[in-house]
Amino acid sequence: MPKNTVDIPEGRCNCLAVRQAARYLTAVYDQALSRAGIRATQFSILHKLLAGGPLAIGELAAAIAMDRTTLATNLKLLERNGLIDMVAGEDRRVKIAVLTKAGAARYHTALPHWQAVQSQFEGRYGERRAENLRKSLREVLQSGFEPWAEAEGNAEVQETN
Repeated sequence: MPKNTVDIPEGRCNCLAVRQAARYLTAVYDQALSRAGIRATQFSILHKLLAGGPLAIGELAAAIAMDRTTLATNLKLLERNGLIDMVAGEDRRVKIAVLTKAGAARYHTALPHWQAVQSQFEGRYGERRAENLRKSLREVLQSGFEPWAEAEGNAEVQETN
């Protein structure tokens, strides 16, 4: 019987470590935000639209580091629930996400739940460590990759989230 071999030392995969932590924290934030009837991803989208005003799908995707297909799925749900409107831009091919009054109200309903879980995390993990973690993760976004670029090589590797 052949012996199983592992070429990557256990615990060394950056992607796995980040995804594990992201799934863990997403579940915690989702649980807290469920009291307001939204999930962490939806809260982030509402926040970006409240803070930045109406945004084209491409701008919003870049602002939250999400591929356009996944973002479009989330936007459809928010639109169906009356939390955003999708309107045509000056260039009719461009779709703009606009926060509705109901969306702003839902954001403000969810905000105390977000603040509570944010404080709990920082209390357990450490405020300074949490700040450094956010800084490090934002730096990852500037590491020179173009994960959503339409390139020849990207067609070979596809995965759904």
